[in-house]
Amino acid sequence: MTKPNDNPADPFKKALAEATKAMADDFELSVNYTVDPAGVSGDNMRLPQVSRRMTRDEVLLARGTADALALQRRYHDAGTHARYAPPGDMAREIYEAMETARCEAMGAHDMPGTASNIDVKIQAEAERRGFGQIKQAAEAPMPVAAGYWVRQLATGRDLPPDAANVMELWRGFMEQQAGGTIESVEDVINDQAAFAKLARQVITDLGYGDQLGDDPDSEEDESDDSAEEDGQDDEEQQESAGDEDDGEEADANPEQSQEQTQDPSSAQVSLDEMADQEDAEDMDMPEGEAPLEPPAPAPISEADPEYSVYTTEFDEEILAEELAEPQELERLRAYLDQQLEPLKGAVSRLANKLQRRLQAQQNRSWEFDREEGILDAGRLARVVANPTTPLSFKVEKDTEFRDTVVTLLLDNSGSMRGRPISIAAICADVLARTLERCNVKVEILGFTTKLWKGGNSRENWLNAGREQQPGRLNDLRHIIYKGADAPWRRTRDNLGLMMKEGLLKENIDGEALEWAHRRMAARPEARKILMVISDGAPVDDSTLSVNPANYLEKHLRDVIAMVEKRKQVELLAIGIGHDVTRYYDRAVTITDVEQLAGAMTEQLASLFDADPRARARVMGMKRAS
Repeated sequence: MTKPNDNPADPFKKALAEATKAMADDFELSVNYTVDPAGVSGDNMRLPQVSRRMTRDEVLLARGTADALALQRRYHDAGTHARYAPPGDMAREIYEAMETARCEAMGAHDMPGTASNIDVKIQAEAERRGFGQIKQAAEAPMPVAAGYWVRQLATGRDLPPDAANVMELWRGFMEQQAGGTIESVEDVINDQAAFAKLARQVITDLGYGDQLGDDPDSEEDESDDSAEEDGQDDEEQQESAGDEDDGEEADANPEQSQEQTQDPSSAQVSLDEMADQEDAEDMDMPEGEAPLEPPAPAPISEADPEYSVYTTEFDEEILAEELAEPQELERLRAYLDQQLEPLKGAVSRLANKLQRRLQAQQNRSWEFDREEGILDAGRLARVVANPTTPLSFKVEKDTEFRDTVVTLLLDNSGSMRGRPISIAAICADVLARTLERCNVKVEILGFTTKLWKGGNSRENWLNAGREQQPGRLNDLRHIIYKGADAPWRRTRDNLGLMMKEGLLKENIDGEALEWAHRRMAARPEARKILMVISDGAPVDDSTLSVNPANYLEKHLRDVIAMVEKRKQVELLAIGIGHDVTRYYDRAVTITDVEQLAGAMTEQLASLFDADPRARARVMGMKRAS
């Protein structure tokens, strides 16, 4: 009989944990249920939380996640995986997605009941990432599609609908490029090393062979050959050493070789010449200085030293008010306000809701019994009776998030033209006004390029002979709409600039994110939050036409990884009409301003929540409904 204080979900959790250990063939495994992302760290496995209500969705998701992680634990060998893993980002993502699919397919063969459980997990993840709404292959992550493809071929099972949508968008391309290679997947599914070789061949077929690095099998052969050669060399050295010893014994007589009888004065002459040369060099050098090599130029990107830029001569960082006259900014702001008019009610509700959420966390707390501060009204009678009564004052505690700065980085690319840029401007307007009321400083930045198709950078490149793979080949324009220390009322008109015809061009997200991160890192505030508002992948036709197709995308991923690794800045993103979770771990997608109240309000307010578990619950970043 269940006691009143017992959690009715506990028996299920215990049974699932024991079944997971048995399936993983690891009874030392520790299974925990948490709001943190599911996964395995060492001997600890994290599964999705199951509440007291034990809803059907919670139970099925927990079972599917447990099965998937247990099969990975059972059938995956980390050493073999690392040996064949490619160094390139895209190639490695494809490789890991295929390996995950292999483990799940093996489980489906050996334990058929796991297949339907894992289908639930796959569908839940696909729904969370918005895969069902994707219409074009360019918006769908190819590594995920490759993993789904392998799983379907190896198990013969149909995929859940949202996952199937992503796979079907890429199926034609994958079958055309790697269909012949993947036919043998069932033959190697039980051999991880053979499967890894097949995966590397598939990656080559899909056009990412340049990211595979050296062939680990050929390296092993070379090391064996070199070991044999070293053995032969050792034998030869030993033989020659024996010959030298014999020679020394035979030459123990007055007749010595030419080298042994060389005039010692010649060695003295050479040393004197070297000393003279050093003296001459010292005489040529200014006193107190040493001959130093010129310092190597600093890399363009801290995140990826290999990322290059053809020229930075034409890049600009500019204030919004320098791109338009004050009268034009007023007119553009009026135009933006016109678009806000039909949404005024929703925007007002959003601002009020967000402000209430933030101010609710500003509960006043006081420190009593202080020598100075505000007079404690509770002790007023004693103070009147005896003015010398000590410790009669109180001091208000500061709230945790007052020492905070938020930067909004807005995508000002041509693909944002129309409704998306209006939504982005409204987001910035609402957030800046609301956060400023709550004593949180806000900075608003934008990024685009000065011209289409490369601008002056491309012209210089063409005139200089078309260098191969010149790196970023366009003129950047980074715009400061509002500085963190500038009051909103003085910069309000600047957001109207986004409505200006001809402003929105190309988007090079990686460098813009790195720029915003540098600005934030230099700020004195204790807490820094960077929110990116974008509509998808970085695109610059000029750069991508003369560099690898994933050049800008790889750099963006590298910058995101750097920001998250350094942990100086908390990073999250809002996708306008497009899912950006393939780049940002913490992201939400909205398609209209009406969704701001349900999406952005919760996400932003959660950042200021004092309870880390509450932050984690919300920062799972579900797609806005």
